[in-house]
Amino acid sequence: MDKTTKEILGEKIKDARWTPLYNPEALQRIDDTIGDWRETKVREADKKNWEVTPQTILGSKIPRNLFYGPSDVKDSDYLEDLGYPGSEPFTRGIHANMYRGRAFTRRQLSGAGSPEYVNKRIKMLLDHGATGMNLALDLPTVQMFDSDEPEARGHVGVVGVPVDCVADMEEIFKDIPIDKISASIVTHFPRNTAIIFPMYLVMAERRGIPWDKLEGSVQNDFIMESVVRNGPEFISPKATFKLQCDNIEFIRQNVPRWNYVTLNGYNLREFGSSGITEMAVALSNAIESFEEIIRRGHEVDWVAERVAFFWAPANDFFEEVARLRAVRRLWYRIMKYRFNAQNPRSMWMRCHVQTSGISLMREEPMNNVIRASYHALAAILGGAQSLHVDSYDEAYSVPTEESSLLSLRTQQIIEAETAVTQVVDPLGGSFYLETLTNQVEKAILDEIEEIEKMGGLSKCVERGWLQKKVSEFIHNEQDMIEKGEITIVGRNYYRTSDVKLPDIRVPDYPEGLEEKMKAKLDRIRRERDNNQVVRCLRNLKEACEKGENVTYHTLEAARSNATKGEMRRAIVEGFGPWRSGLIV
Repeated sequence: MDKTTKEILGEKIKDARWTPLYNPEALQRIDDTIGDWRETKVREADKKNWEVTPQTILGSKIPRNLFYGPSDVKDSDYLEDLGYPGSEPFTRGIHANMYRGRAFTRRQLSGAGSPEYVNKRIKMLLDHGATGMNLALDLPTVQMFDSDEPEARGHVGVVGVPVDCVADMEEIFKDIPIDKISASIVTHFPRNTAIIFPMYLVMAERRGIPWDKLEGSVQNDFIMESVVRNGPEFISPKATFKLQCDNIEFIRQNVPRWNYVTLNGYNLREFGSSGITEMAVALSNAIESFEEIIRRGHEVDWVAERVAFFWAPANDFFEEVARLRAVRRLWYRIMKYRFNAQNPRSMWMRCHVQTSGISLMREEPMNNVIRASYHALAAILGGAQSLHVDSYDEAYSVPTEESSLLSLRTQQIIEAETAVTQVVDPLGGSFYLETLTNQVEKAILDEIEEIEKMGGLSKCVERGWLQKKVSEFIHNEQDMIEKGEITIVGRNYYRTSDVKLPDIRVPDYPEGLEEKMKAKLDRIRRERDNNQVVRCLRNLKEACEKGENVTYHTLEAARSNATKGEMRRAIVEGFGPWRSGLIV
């Protein structure tokens, strides 16, 4: 052998015409040749289908070309549009070293059942490597009914844990080092946040743990209560938005390491909206909240540095990666150029991500492990700070201990065995991904503008615009699934002839839980100082009527051992009930 392959290639290639990428000559050469390539190399059928619209569950339907090249991103400015990780505009991540410095928080749901059972589940997850916890509340607690109210009958301990008063918080977190782990209290609604989170604070107080040691987040999103919620009792979107801002102000002033609002795109998307609407609504909510907090006399940097977002990555893999990069850049630009924020931390789009539950199917449920793994991988490649992987059985049931552990292991395998965390923003620079990132950012901004031209998000909700938009989207989505235009393996694509659906399991919880909770409530009401409770509830009602910050009064009510149902009623009396108009 005279020459090695490497030597032959080296000699031949050096004679080829060589034009470094990203200069006018190279881009012109590409533009000059792509037409010929398309005419001579691309099949006729592919020319007609050069641009297609991907049909995926809850996707944006942004059209996709057959392929992407430098010409698609030739107007991009590297430093202005991408930059370096940990630097403006944070497209490539909010930290310079991202997961090399700190892995994403592994945060799974704490399960359903009694406070004692959930305490054991949290300890099990922590023992197996979870680094945070998600406290899921049962339906009566989400809707703020006490376990002994008629509306709670048959639902106590289902899909979450009941929290009627501070005593339940004490049992849930018994022997758990809340000053060392990050806790997500899934409070959903601002009213729920104003009632449940003070119970957590009083629990910490009674254990002698200072509030400045507590880390975690609440959801506190008025869209959840005003649009997503389907409950028997409402207060107006305006009152709900005020409560959201009350909570933000109270927590910012008193619990310095706590995230006081998790702008929740996740549940809106799961309720039925595209990934674009998910982010446009959450950002509009943030913009409106900041304007209110500034109106109350605070600086934007004072409120912005501990805001968190909550996203739902679904099946369109590259779009999901692009969405996280796009919304991070857009958030930076909003904070820098609209609000004139000075603190870089105020410009960070920090997010918790939960894989898409609505994308999971009851048919062949183990396929959901694969789906959730891709969702999780997209979240990590997009630079999420915290991750929850849905369990395969969440398509039809509350996750078992076994499936919950498998979900935790899924994210641990991605983190520890695949090496995808070793390089920051590893897909950055992809012609396709960067083009998609630009398109997603523009689409989100267009929808924010649409909302603002209608008078802002609160007005859109009051008028039913958002509810109608969600209703139409999910109706069309379901229609496309039934027609097979959105393909789902095992359901309408490669469906087997003898599909056997798994049984829907009723979540297990100890027999007699409802009676036990009722007995506990009865004992607490007999033993507490009821005159003090009455005073606190009266003050709470008057605070709602006078427009004072309500959360300070729910805190005092929690200290007096008032229950969540008692506080709910006081708030409804103070603000007055509200009924949404018929949406057609």
